[in-house]
Amino acid sequence: MDVVLCPVRRERDIYVTLVRARELARTIGLKLSDCARVEISVLELARNILCHAGNGHMLLKYDQQGDKRGIIIEAHDTGPGIADVELALQDGYSTSNTLGAGLPGVRRLMDDFEISSTPGQGTTV
Repeated sequence: MDVVLCPVRRERDIYVTLVRARELARTIGLKLSDCARVEISVLELARNILCHAGNGHMLLKYDQQGDKRGIIIEAHDTGPGIADVELALQDGYSTSNTLGAGLPGVRRLMDDFEISSTPGQGTTV
């Protein structure tokens, strides 16, 4: 299965990315609860790209290890980066007057979570 590349440059791109992730999750036969986890994570990460960096892209990749199937979700931007990643991963912390549940929520929803960010260069989740 190919990699799905989704640019995130404007609001509608968030929803296009969400639909593509939903289709991929259903195509590979994920349970409804896992489909919802994928959708929420994609929505949060795409919103973060638009809100904090202005633009970027997301990669959605089918992954199988033994009889365990899943989706690798990668969010990339070249925005201002995150000065303090550990702080950004704390519930309630926000730089955009939101609830501060996005990145911590994504980390809880996913089986694996990695983030790298360099101020002035961007962020990859």
